[in-house]
Amino acid sequence: MKDDSRVAEEVTGENADQPGIEIYRQLSRFLLVYKFAVEELMTKLRILSEEFDFVHRHDPIEHIASRVKRPEAILDKLRRKGLPARLEVIAEQLDDVAGVRVICPFVSDVYRVAEMLSGQHDVELLLSKDYIAEPKPNGYRSLHLILRIPVFLSDRVEHVKVEVQLRTIAMDFWATLEHKLFYKYDDQVPADFAAELAGTAAIAAQLDSRMQALHQRLH
Repeated sequence: MKDDSRVAEEVTGENADQPGIEIYRQLSRFLLVYKFAVEELMTKLRILSEEFDFVHRHDPIEHIASRVKRPEAILDKLRRKGLPARLEVIAEQLDDVAGVRVICPFVSDVYRVAEMLSGQHDVELLLSKDYIAEPKPNGYRSLHLILRIPVFLSDRVEHVKVEVQLRTIAMDFWATLEHKLFYKYDDQVPADFAAELAGTAAIAAQLDSRMQALHQRLH
């Protein structure tokens, strides 16, 4: 693994004779803005969760998780996409430097939370990919949003992209175990693995549908 100053140097594209500590400071500040954007978004989601639960006696958010990509992961993605390692390229071309995952009890909650969040006046919806309505070939289901969030700094306002994944408990269960299985097999999976995986995704979708129906009967 590269040392921090070398990673920072590679990202900023500065010459090696510039002091390493200054280069690292530039990179750290760049990623710090993404951290702030995640915190802004997490606060919005917690407010929606608590307020909706108080008014409607139902919390549409079961769990929230977040992360900001490490420099090594950002560099690796830039290389795979054939992009230069520049801060402005990262900001413009990469949508998943900052990510938030929202786990909801029911499918209806997924769309409700997405609508409430993207409808806020200071949140800009850049892109929506509905893998619930149209699952991926392997069975993956989730609603992906790319949002732009304002971050108010001491001397300026930065508008930062954050990827939001919204899914039900069943979808998250399937996606988490699918990831673990592929990691274990190092992508060398048995021939019938894809069909089995798609089959389990269909079972999870049926469970979501039945639980949604029960929820509607009670309300």
